[in-house]
Amino acid sequence: MAVKIKIDIVSDVVCPWCAIGYKRLEQAIQEMGIQDQIELEWQPFELNPHMPPEGENVQEHIANKYGSTPEDWKRSQDHMAEVGAQLGFTFDYFEYMKIVNTRDAHVLLDFAKERGKQTDLKMRLVTAYFSERKDVSDRKVLLEELKSIGLDAEQAMAKLDNDEARYEVQSKEAYWQSVGVSSVPTMVFNNTSALTGAQPVAVYKQVLMELLAQ
Repeated sequence: MAVKIKIDIVSDVVCPWCAIGYKRLEQAIQEMGIQDQIELEWQPFELNPHMPPEGENVQEHIANKYGSTPEDWKRSQDHMAEVGAQLGFTFDYFEYMKIVNTRDAHVLLDFAKERGKQTDLKMRLVTAYFSERKDVSDRKVLLEELKSIGLDAEQAMAKLDNDEARYEVQSKEAYWQSVGVSSVPTMVFNNTSALTGAQPVAVYKQVLMELLAQ
């Protein structure tokens, strides 16, 4: 029987390095031809859990949080755009881009997981935010993205006002933080080892080969 590898990816939908890390992991898996041996689950992490509904300008947010200058931010944007392009992913940063609250997105990702479409929704939301200038905290946007991947949008959106569903997201976040996850992306392999940050494709291949050999 073929070895199965469980990968938990702790991430946020507005985290650029999470998108890059996943695309590199995906490339490693495809080049190794082991798609059928991977069980992947996305776990919630909110970079800004207390972000108000109106969001905050990205550049101002980065400056306030990390002390970055506009020049630092521009260099970072250019670098991410270049890395993304190499992986077939578009980062379209723009002047009025906002950091937004992602709690609703994580609730919907739980809904999608139960229906086998979690990765589809995750990448749809990440693409909507980084490539299509969409506000992924806007429930109208979320509704359209759910429909675009064939999920029951009305049933999913009902979850957003369900206290139990929202508490479940917070509980998962608390669990991952309790086992030491403090930055994203963090990829946990078979609940035994983890990699933090967007690693090179070769690093993911090495980890996967070692797990397959066990």
